[in-house]
This record gives sequence, structure tokens and C-alpha cells, in this order.
Amino acid sequence: MGRRSRHRNGAGGLALAKRALLFDLDGTLLDSDPLHAQVFIDLLAARGRRIDRAFYDANMHGRLNQDIFADLTPGEDPDAMSDMKEAEFRRRLGSSVAPTPGLAALLDRAAAGGWCTAVVTNAIRLNANAMLGAIGMGDRTDLIVASDDGLGAKPDPAPYVAAMARLGVAPGAAIAFEDSPAGLASARAAGATVFGLRTVLDDNALLAHGAHHTITDFTDPLLAQTLARFEGVPA
Repeated sequence: MGRRSRHRNGAGGLALAKRALLFDLDGTLLDSDPLHAQVFIDLLAARGRRIDRAFYDANMHGRLNQDIFADLTPGEDPDAMSDMKEAEFRRRLGSSVAPTPGLAALLDRAAAGGWCTAVVTNAIRLNANAMLGAIGMGDRTDLIVASDDGLGAKPDPAPYVAAMARLGVAPGAAIAFEDSPAGLASARAAGATVFGLRTVLDDNALLAHGAHHTITDFTDPLLAQTLARFEGVPA
């Protein structure tokens, strides 16, 4: 997928960067929601709770596992249930998954234009590493902010605030990509320009939950125009 963009200071850490692209993971960098939904369906069915994809989209999409299991499997340990669910997700994921169309070209554009990149996810780091490896992006991000980093979870803006701070990027110089209500609210509250991907939600729902713009995938001309505007180049 090309050379990774790095912004290093002399001490080996990340130097201050001018601009950043901040990516959610599930449903944004890859279409993982069908697999997540099926794992939930199977796990809950074994415990006598029947749900379908529509229920997942309406009630579970973008939420923390522990909150979901606390609601749907009272009396069981939500942390243990979450660990079980994510281990099964990783097993079914495999080692090679198609990324969202246009991602490789966007990352090449980011590297050439001096953009930092970060993944900001409610997934645990084990899942984040597995998914990034499966789509060939394992070595193409400057930073991962995961749910087990001890920060607040989306919709709390803390994960995005932390990513910007660690990259040394002002909110006005950051573009975030999200697909869930919680993620959109988090990125918007952190001050980023937010693109909503129409993976699960439609245009109106994405805008209602905080997106400034919506796109089908990373090939959308609107995205190229926005990058050019941030870079000070006439679109």
C-alpha cells in the first residue's frame, strides 16, 4: 500500500504535525459490521436470546460490548462475555479482508501531503491490530487509540482529543472518519471535521448524529476536494 508517513522528532517520538486524518476502524476502514453482528447473533442465541441484523444496527452498532452484554445477558460477567465475543470475531476475521474502497490511495495521498494518520476505535487493541493487519494497514498508521487505553469510550470525545494531543494537531487541522452515532458524536465534540461513511446509516442519520459531510467510501470526490482545501491548494 505504499510508504507510510512518519513525523518523528530527534528523541524518537512524534513531532508536531500540521494536519491529521483520524480513522474509526469497524465499519469505516473495513466492512466488519456483518461479522460482528453474526458473532453477537450466535453468542446470544446460545443463551436463548434471539436477535437479528436489524436489532444489531438499531441497538448495538458502535456501543461498547460491556454495555451491550450488561443489557442483554444480565447475570453474566460482561467482561468475560466481551472477551469471548472478540476472540470469536478474531477467529472468523481471518488474515485478509478487503479494505474500504479508496483507502490505499487516500493513505498514499496522506503520506505525500505530510498528513499524520491515527486509528481511534472503541475496539480493543488486539482487535485493532488484527483488523489493520487483515486490510494491509498494519504499518501505515502513526498512532492507535484503543478502548483498553484507559480513556473514555465514544461518544466521549476523549479518544479523539487524546489522538490530536499525541499527534500535536489542533482540532481545526484534523479530519475524522466515522460511521456510528457514538463515533460521530465523539469526533464532532472533539472539534474535528467529520466525514460520515454510509456503511450502516444513511445520509440524513449521519448528519443528524454530527457528520459535517457524508461519503460512500474514500473514492468520493468531495473528500479529495476537502483535503486540497486543508492543504491550501485550490480544489
